[in-house]
Amino acid sequence: MKILGIDTSGKVASVAITDGERLLWEKSVYTKLTHSQVILPMVKQALEETELDLSDLDCAAVAKGPGSYTGLRIGIGAVKGMCMGAPKLKCAGVSTLLSLAYNCCAFNGKIISVMRARPKIVYAAEFECDNGRIKRLTEDKVCPEDEFFGSADLSGKVMLVGDNAAEIKAQRFADNADIICAAAPNVLQRASSLCLAVEADNELVITADKLEVSYLQATKAEKDKAHS
Repeated sequence: MKILGIDTSGKVASVAITDGERLLWEKSVYTKLTHSQVILPMVKQALEETELDLSDLDCAAVAKGPGSYTGLRIGIGAVKGMCMGAPKLKCAGVSTLLSLAYNCCAFNGKIISVMRARPKIVYAAEFECDNGRIKRLTEDKVCPEDEFFGSADLSGKVMLVGDNAAEIKAQRFADNADIICAAAPNVLQRASSLCLAVEADNELVITADKLEVSYLQATKAEKDKAHS
C-alpha cells in the first residue's frame, strides 16, 4: 500500500509517505505554529515532491491519540477531509503510543511509550519488540506516573520513547544502564511510524466515518460541563 502518514498529536508536525518497501518522503517540524498552519502545506509538499496525487494513495494514517486535544482534532479533521475529496482513499487511526513504539522497531526488548499528560500524570503503554515486530503488552493508559512505573515490568533491556522519556530516565533510572532513551531523531512522533503500524496490521484500515479521536481523558469542555 501507498500510505500517507500525518501526526499532529504533539509539538512535532510530521508527514510521511511510504509504499510498503520504502520511505518515499518524510518531514518533521518542531514548531511554535499551530498544526493547522503547517500540516496541509506539508502534505501538499509531500505529494508534489513524490509526484503523487491523493488518488494514488491507498490509505491516510493519522495519530488518533492520546495527545494534544487540539492537535488530534486537526489531524483527524484533515484526514477526513482528504477522504471526502478522494472517495477511494481509506484511512487508519493509530494509537500515538503504538506509533512511538515503532520509532524503536530496530531495538530488541521492551519499549515503554510515555508522554506527559499533566504534572505527574502520564499517557503510557508497554510493548515488546522482537526483530522489528511490535507486540502490545498493555493497553494505553492515563494514570499517575508512580502508578504506571510501580507496576511496569522493567526486567531486561527497556527503551523509553516519547516526550517524557528523558525526564523519566533522569529522575527514576539514571543509574540503570538497562533502561535507555530513544535517540533524539526517534524520541518524538514520526509520521513514518504510523505507516509502519498500518503495514503491520491492515485491520487498522477503516473508512473515514469510523475515524475517531481517542483522548483517554475528558476534555476541558467535558470537565467544565460536569462541574457546571
